[in-house]
Amino acid sequence: MWNILENIIHFFIYKIFRLKLSEDKYQAFIQFVKFGIVGLSNTVISYLIYLGTIKICEAASVSPKYDYLIATVVSFILSVLWSFYWNKRFVFKLEGGFKTMLLALVKTYISYSFTGLFLSSVLAIFWVEILGVSKLISPILNLVISVPVNFLLNKFWAFKGDK
Repeated sequence: MWNILENIIHFFIYKIFRLKLSEDKYQAFIQFVKFGIVGLSNTVISYLIYLGTIKICEAASVSPKYDYLIATVVSFILSVLWSFYWNKRFVFKLEGGFKTMLLALVKTYISYSFTGLFLSSVLAIFWVEILGVSKLISPILNLVISVPVNFLLNKFWAFKGDK
């Protein structure tokens, strides 16, 4: 599947848009596209977990004033595992033993803690409490800020040195 996607991207870059990219820039672009695809799947998974957690909180009579924050934490924990697996497998190609993988996982959680938990929680409070945006929409708004920051943290820190 990645080969088909890469061929399509190659066609558009070189044949349709007639861009001239060095091999390094082309590979960096492909890596960003793959990260975006993993991120898109991660976003869908995270959002479904978020909605499911809100429904569970409602069924368990957990305070509706804070259910969106609980849902943010639960979706964060589970979706980071999803993202780490697919980024390790298809985007950054992490090589090494258990210790290398564990260190990368810890760094990934730290990276996502900043963008996906801390930043998203602060933004969620801002969107919901200050601007009155629906708690069902606030996670989608967070993506504009968190995705680019997350890519940079993963590329240059969590999976440092991998291409």
